[in-house]
Amino acid sequence: MTLKSITVAGGEAVARVADIGSARQARSLADLARRRYGRLDILINNAGILGPLVPLVAYPLREWAMVMQVNLTGTFTVTQQAARVMVAQGSGCIVTISSSVGQAGRANWGGYAVSKFGGEGMSQILADELRPHGVIAFTFNPGGTKTDMRARAYPREDRRRLHTASEVAQALLRLVAAATPAMSGKAFDFSDRP
Repeated sequence: MTLKSITVAGGEAVARVADIGSARQARSLADLARRRYGRLDILINNAGILGPLVPLVAYPLREWAMVMQVNLTGTFTVTQQAARVMVAQGSGCIVTISSSVGQAGRANWGGYAVSKFGGEGMSQILADELRPHGVIAFTFNPGGTKTDMRARAYPREDRRRLHTASEVAQALLRLVAAATPAMSGKAFDFSDRP
């Protein structure tokens, strides 16, 4: 659906289904961008799953492993492959989607919150390591957004008060377009958009 919307609007896009937790598939995605466009300028780490919303002492180990595999290991794997391409070309921007529960702990958010804290830390480390190579890395917290995941997390919430995914995407696009080395390592929220 997104691919069709882009092409109907006159844009060019390619879509691939991949397991970002697989180093081989993540490398294949980075190589696809480099082969098709000659470079890889932006990576938005947006893949994520919610997992159970229960206290940590009751958190099922199997679900913990799955949330960490997708939200943290998958983000690491695809970021590592994209960063290698960006370092070689001397520029790029890596944005990891965060959450308010990844910036301040909250009861019953378990693996999801821990994985988002991990994404925040990974982005800060990347910023420090990649700055000399011209690559910018930061996090972006979209805040309350009308998504199926948000509806599962907050089933009684008034969805009319939430941002749409399109509004968040536009805000993130403006932020990335205005990215400077001084932004690297920082955490931005939807309200911080330029």
